[in-house]
Amino acid sequence: MTEKEKMLSGKLYMASDAELREEAKRCRKLIRLFNNSTEEEMDYRTSLLNHLFGKVGKNVFIEPTFRCDYGKNIYIGDNFFANYDCIILDVCKVEIGNNVMFGPRVCVYTAGHPIDAEVRITGLEFGQEIKIGNNVWICGNTVINPGVKIGDNVVIGSGSVVTKDIEDNVIAAGNPCKVLRKITQEDKEYWNKKREEYFED
Repeated sequence: MTEKEKMLSGKLYMASDAELREEAKRCRKLIRLFNNSTEEEMDYRTSLLNHLFGKVGKNVFIEPTFRCDYGKNIYIGDNFFANYDCIILDVCKVEIGNNVMFGPRVCVYTAGHPIDAEVRITGLEFGQEIKIGNNVWICGNTVINPGVKIGDNVVIGSGSVVTKDIEDNVIAAGNPCKVLRKITQEDKEYWNKKREEYFED
């Protein structure tokens, strides 16, 4: 297996590999161009994201600045918004569903390093895929750790550190992030009433 194949399959690999260095260099160039673009260049930004990511859905907006490792391993659905200073370390696949919002400084980390110091200092590292479902709101300063799956219709509170999977239809928060409660019919009725009041004004 190549180092890239090892990386994408979650095995130990060497990031100093020539192929991976070239892909990282390509990524950094596209990110530099994206982060230096202006609000008058929205079509250009969209074009850069289409070149950067493995998949880009419709209506994807990322507020500069943004950082990632390779870009090609990020797959984004429709109606995605990421606020300032988002970081995605995509040494493995990061899959983001439809209608997902990231607050400022959300960090998504697929990358990991061996616990044993002797192995770690050799430069070997590894990754684990992350999957985020549909209709998810991840609030500011949240960190999502390697291997985590977040279900559909989830709200993650600000400042959370997500170390384990989060089920569908819940509010979760904390360090480590834990489910606080289910999202209920009462929540739906409350927010639909608020929406009706908005249109009445």
